[in-house]
Amino acid sequence: MQPTENDPLPQAEHAEIRIVSATPEAARSVAEVIRRCFAGTEQRSYPAPGGGTRLHLTVDTETAAGPALTWLATSRPATGTGPHPEEP
Repeated sequence: MQPTENDPLPQAEHAEIRIVSATPEAARSVAEVIRRCFAGTEQRSYPAPGGGTRLHLTVDTETAAGPALTWLATSRPATGTGPHPEEP
């Protein structure tokens, strides 16, 4: 399933993640790491073209845990600072 212009955006402060791998075990390993950092919904698994696995999950970027909590708190820009000079 390819994203289209008509795909709905996730709720504010949420992100949709799609993992494509040759094996279900590899996809689950990556999803496990992500779930250790962010609260999320149950994952959904689908066959991928060529016999692989496609795994979808939605994470709540406001509800972080462990290392992600510290990283998120320090990586958010201060309000009103604008883009860096080298950014368009």
